[in-house]
Amino acid sequence: MYPLTNYTFGTKEPLYEKDSSVAARFQRMREEFDKIGMRRTVEGVLIVHEHRLPHVLLLQLGTTFFKLPGGELNPGEDEVEGLKRLMTEILGRQDGVQQDWVIDDCIGNWWRPNFEPPQYPYIPAHITKPKEHKKLFLVQLQEKALFAVPKNYKLVAAPLFELYDNAPGYGPIISSLPQLLSRFNFIYN
Repeated sequence: MYPLTNYTFGTKEPLYEKDSSVAARFQRMREEFDKIGMRRTVEGVLIVHEHRLPHVLLLQLGTTFFKLPGGELNPGEDEVEGLKRLMTEILGRQDGVQQDWVIDDCIGNWWRPNFEPPQYPYIPAHITKPKEHKKLFLVQLQEKALFAVPKNYKLVAAPLFELYDNAPGYGPIISSLPQLLSRFNFIYN
């Protein structure tokens, strides 16, 4: 793991969500579920350190919404290749230099049982057809890199102690990252 100061952050054109509202997102999910089944999403967990304390890179939209880089896979798309595609779309450079994303372990699985916001790290017993499966992957960063951040987002480095037990601020998935990452013994470069 490398220090945050090893990374450079530029900007690029805004990247907008496919849906204009949460209601529109679930309506699209409903329509797609009838055609292609369960939505598959992947998200990347990028870790840096500052003063030997791990920080997770998060995309911030507005003042209170945070998300991991990633998104929906295309039907039949491989998870790792799909995450590489999404990482390039979201944070990839625009100067033609290809970023070599190294996708490591899957560190978490989350399930959306219905066309509603709640997601769980398990499939509830009464659910036979979950509507979405989200996989979190650890992404190993190069020693130095340039990230091009869409203008409508900020890329923030959130320390694990801020995420821990802070579902009100970051939601249940991001706030569970300290526990998911605790099985790793980080080496600080």
